[in-house]
Amino acid sequence: MAAASLLSPHFLLNPNLSIQTSASKFPIPKSRSTPRTTVFSATFSDPFVLQIAETLEDSLSSSSSSSSLPLQKLRDASSQTVLSTAWPSRKDESFRFTDTSLIRYSQVTPISQPPTSIAISIDTQFPNISIVDGHIVNSLSNLSQLPTGVFVGSLSSLPSETISKRVSEFVANFEGDLFWSLNGLGTPDLVVVYVPAGCRVEMPLHIMYYSVEAGDIGSKKLPVSNPRVLVLVEDGGEIGVIEEYVDGGENKCYWANAVTEVVIGEGAKVKHSYIQSQSLSAAHIKWTSVQQGSSSSYELIEVSTGGKLSRHNVNIQQVGPDTVTELSTFHLSVGDQTQDLHSRLVLDHPRGFSRQLHKCIVAHSLGQAVFDGNIKVNRYAQQTDAGQLTRSLLLEPRATVNVKPNLQIIADDVKCSHGAAISDLEENQLFYFLARGIDSETARKALIFSFGGEVIERLPYSLIRKKVETHIKALLEPTLKGSP
Repeated sequence: MAAASLLSPHFLLNPNLSIQTSASKFPIPKSRSTPRTTVFSATFSDPFVLQIAETLEDSLSSSSSSSSLPLQKLRDASSQTVLSTAWPSRKDESFRFTDTSLIRYSQVTPISQPPTSIAISIDTQFPNISIVDGHIVNSLSNLSQLPTGVFVGSLSSLPSETISKRVSEFVANFEGDLFWSLNGLGTPDLVVVYVPAGCRVEMPLHIMYYSVEAGDIGSKKLPVSNPRVLVLVEDGGEIGVIEEYVDGGENKCYWANAVTEVVIGEGAKVKHSYIQSQSLSAAHIKWTSVQQGSSSSYELIEVSTGGKLSRHNVNIQQVGPDTVTELSTFHLSVGDQTQDLHSRLVLDHPRGFSRQLHKCIVAHSLGQAVFDGNIKVNRYAQQTDAGQLTRSLLLEPRATVNVKPNLQIIADDVKCSHGAAISDLEENQLFYFLARGIDSETARKALIFSFGGEVIERLPYSLIRKKVETHIKALLEPTLKGSP
């Protein structure tokens, strides 16, 4: 299938050109400065990226007078990366099928403060923390059901120096792309989820993200929020985490630029549910980075339906043997949307077990889905068992999907497989229903719902599962009416 032809601008800067800009707190490599301006080589910066970076810096200066040492460390590391990275274009391999012009041609404005009045209804029965426009709102949170020793809250509120030191070990310890760095530069706070060694948290933690400040369609205004969460589970600990990104308003324009880091100790377990149902006019870019210790288990179940531009980058690093990693993803595009998953799993130790299932439905002629899944089995990852499968369902003639399953195997004693399938509904499947007296529309509905249901049914909590099923059916209903 052909990808969309519109390309984002790619800056070809003159290496000898110098750019003048307002004085900034960013550490500029080898620059000459005057009291009012900073001059630096254009090879170190993209003008659009620099503009976003400086507005992020200004928003933090106005919202907080000081930062904790780990947070400042994160911002310093991020600023160095931002200044040497260009805005991604379709000429970059990792963005070959992903058009970011929605952001590039908008007026990006950081959200420096949460809204003063918040009319939000909290729909959960689990311990929860609410993040509104990237800011923790304690008045909307309820953490009373968490066991003793478990901490959920702001980095600045950590209860002990010991935990603070542990958290500091992992702040700015990961590497991502430009959007990762922009988040590190612009996040107003770091939400920490800490589970002590041997502690099993019976009820899942529900992290609810709301985007309230937004622009109207056609206004070019694109408020950006940068929520960032670090989940640290010590040896033998167990927790379920639900991340839910909620629609902030029908057809509203905003950009959620989020990062979640998960550190899983030896023998620890994390069940991670990620639900994204934001506005169909929004940009949603998410990074999930996971570090798995020996004998640990990580399970991710993702359902993504929102965003005009939605991209999820998943990076998982095995740092010990005998790990279990399971990734299940369902993407749905019912409009002029791009649903993009880029995943990377690196196995460096023996006896790792991994399974990845990616499924997507594109139900609009302008809709697009992208899957780039990479599993790398390095030399010492002997006796690895890794499987990857991607299946796509195209319901419109011009619907587009671009898939790139990828296995890189260096070890010689492994069991690895991958597969890909792209199709419309199969005639023999429809015939099976029709031969039993079931009409065509009902048959199509049953087949389409069951296609995504394979992933949805893996959500471990019935209340969340029923909520997602209802939402999926509501999105697909207009598409299925009048289908042949």
